[in-house]
Amino acid sequence: MSRRRWAALLALPLLAVSIPVVVSTAAQAATPVEAHGQLRVCGVKLCGENGQPVQLRGMSTHGIQWYSDCVNDASLDALAGDWGADVVRISMYIQEGGYETDPAGYTNRVSNVINEVTERGMYAIVDWHMLSPGDPYHNLERAKTFFTEIGRRHNGNRNLLYEIANEPSGVSWSRIKGYAEELIPVIRRTDPETPILVGTRAWSSLGVSEGATESEVVNNPVNAQNIMYTFHFYAASHREAYLNALSRAADRIPMFVTEFGTQDYAGEGANDFAMAQRYLDLMASKQISWTNWNFSDDHRSGAVFTEGTCPGGTFTGTSRLKEAGRWIRDRVREGGTPTPNPDALISRGKPATASSVENATLTADKAVDGNTGTRWASTEYVDPQWIRVDLGQGATVKRVKLTWEVAHARAYRVEISSDGSNWTRLVDETAGNGGVDEWTGLNGQGRYLRVYGTQRGTQWGYSLWELEVFGTAGR
Repeated sequence: MSRRRWAALLALPLLAVSIPVVVSTAAQAATPVEAHGQLRVCGVKLCGENGQPVQLRGMSTHGIQWYSDCVNDASLDALAGDWGADVVRISMYIQEGGYETDPAGYTNRVSNVINEVTERGMYAIVDWHMLSPGDPYHNLERAKTFFTEIGRRHNGNRNLLYEIANEPSGVSWSRIKGYAEELIPVIRRTDPETPILVGTRAWSSLGVSEGATESEVVNNPVNAQNIMYTFHFYAASHREAYLNALSRAADRIPMFVTEFGTQDYAGEGANDFAMAQRYLDLMASKQISWTNWNFSDDHRSGAVFTEGTCPGGTFTGTSRLKEAGRWIRDRVREGGTPTPNPDALISRGKPATASSVENATLTADKAVDGNTGTRWASTEYVDPQWIRVDLGQGATVKRVKLTWEVAHARAYRVEISSDGSNWTRLVDETAGNGGVDEWTGLNGQGRYLRVYGTQRGTQWGYSLWELEVFGTAGR
């Protein structure tokens, strides 16, 4: 949780979770694990064992030292069946009355919940919920012990993800990276396949909450395979800078939103559903998996159930749900389909090719990397020359922005194609003068977009700092 402090909490008995093995009615159809199998990271996406990208949607428990009675037979059946969730985040605090007080007991408790989530065909995130202190090294040896034991017990599971640092704070990204690079090899000795989720700086905000940007992670990633990076947001507090950082990061590194709420950063106050929907639309369009905070009956507005619902209440339907609970249940049930955004940038980081390149530092991909200090340049000072971007799937293109270097085009066409061979003209420029050309009001459909230069504007070739395509991915 982002910078939240619990001033007064009801101390609940540390009873081991003992839940009968029951398969929910949802398991009669293909469960998420049956559909996707063992997950792995492929490129910047989370993928199933068939190599296809997967977006998981589900809920995070509250701290199981306080709200274990909200993780029971009936609630998990409701989450799997009535809600149709794909994933459960098992939130185990380390301090604040958590793991450090009873390592063996909490290991058994998490292991039991993993078994119950597994029986229902959902994925389970094992959340090492470090919060205070914010330095992950404070709990490194405990983490090695815990994840080694969980891996020993469950390395045959196909449904796990390990979140190894909930919300680091007050430390540099290099220190978080060092922690991950020390812990991950220990985990891999007992579990070589489970994807690992690495927390980012400043309460898993990619550094934004401490004045940084995602570039510190993008430019200095953890030296490990099959990993993703986490992002947390609270819609009423975390606005454009956070949303934009997540969007940019997801084009460059694998992202997983393991915690978010529709309220302020403490999980309290009024809900901002409009801002939360913008995040959900972004995550759907980029296939970023998510879990919402939190599946409990805490008094705060961010808990989905009304107070007193757990342990014996009704978990199906909406009669015991708060406003945020009703909203997030609908979002889980509807499958995360995004509201089409005709102004979304859909070319960033996509594969790009060109008719020629001047040298190995001026390749086509430099025109779609989002860095205005890098560029593509053609090597041949002859006409025609072209650059092409593969949008990855069929798209509707509404706007194209070209940022030229000095070596610009006087005459060029912007074209779109479904197969990369047959082209439809969107723009025909005959008097270009360089600088920035922004073409709006377009309505092209296809997978490939090409800028085809027919007359150079200088004695040199063609060169673009940025080629940006805006529209809606998927048709």
